[in-house]
Amino acid sequence: MIRIATDADSQLVQELWHAFNAEVPDAPWRDDDEDDFAPDVVLLAGDDGAIALSKRGSRVWFADVIYVRPEARDRGLGTELIRAATEHIGPDGVLELEVLESNAGARRLYERLGFRTVDRTLALEVRARPQGGPTYGAVHVQTDDAEAVERNAAKVLHAEAKVTLGSGWVRVDAAPDKLRNLARELSFTSGVAVALSVEDGAVVRYVLFDRGSMVDEYASVPEFHGELPPGDVIALGANPTVVARLTNAEPARVRAVARTAGSPDELPPAEDLYRQIADVFGVEVE
Repeated sequence: MIRIATDADSQLVQELWHAFNAEVPDAPWRDDDEDDFAPDVVLLAGDDGAIALSKRGSRVWFADVIYVRPEARDRGLGTELIRAATEHIGPDGVLELEVLESNAGARRLYERLGFRTVDRTLALEVRARPQGGPTYGAVHVQTDDAEAVERNAAKVLHAEAKVTLGSGWVRVDAAPDKLRNLARELSFTSGVAVALSVEDGAVVRYVLFDRGSMVDEYASVPEFHGELPPGDVIALGANPTVVARLTNAEPARVRAVARTAGSPDELPPAEDLYRQIADVFGVEVE
C-alpha cells in the first residue's frame, strides 16, 4: 500500500534519502546536496521505498528520489511508486526525472513505463594540461627532389622552408602546430609524407599521409592530454602493415618500437623513442 508521508515519517524519509545517496552517488565534481532535500510530497511504500516529488511548473512534477531498499527489490515496488506518483499528479500532468547513464536497470524500468528522453546533460571535466618539456618535430617526404619539396612547402607555409635531403626522404622543418597540415599538403604532390614529433617532452606522435589521405596515426601515450574513448585509444596505436607498405619498414620493428602506454614512464625517454621511430621509418632527425 502506497501512502503519503506525514511529519511522523520524517525520520524514515531522511533514512531512505541518505540510503539513496549512499547507493547512487552524484558526480564527484558536484557539491554535496544531502542538506538540500525538501520535496513537496513523498510517497512511501511501507518502510521499504519512497518517491519524492517537487512541483516544477503548472503541469510538471520532478521525481527527486525514487528508491527501494535492496532487500525489497524485485517485488515491483518501484513500478508501484511511479504509478502512485502519476495518480497524485493527476491527468495532464508531467512527471520528469533524471537517471545516470550507467544505471541500466533503472533506465530499462523507466522506458518500460513510458518515459522518454527529452534532453541530455553532458559533462566535460576540464583538467590542467600536463606541462613538460619542449614540443618539436619535422615533416619527412618520401622523395629525393628536395627542390620541389622546398617550393611546395613554401607555398603551404607562406614562408621560406628549410629542407634537408636524406636517403630517400626530404626533411622539412616547421613549427609544431604546422606539421600535420604541412605533411598532408606535401603528400598530395609527393605521395607519402609523415609528420613526426615530440609533444611536451613526453609523447611521440607520427601522422602518416598518402596522397592527401591520413592512413595511420600513432601516439606513444594516447591519453597524456586527457581521457579518450576506448576506440580512440586503440586507433592511436601504430599500424605496422600500413607503415611497412608505405615506407618499407619491417613490420616487426614497427610493432616492437612504436608501442603505446598509459604513462611516459612506461616507455623510453621521448627523445630516444623519437629517434628510434625515425630509424624505423628510415628518416633523419637533427
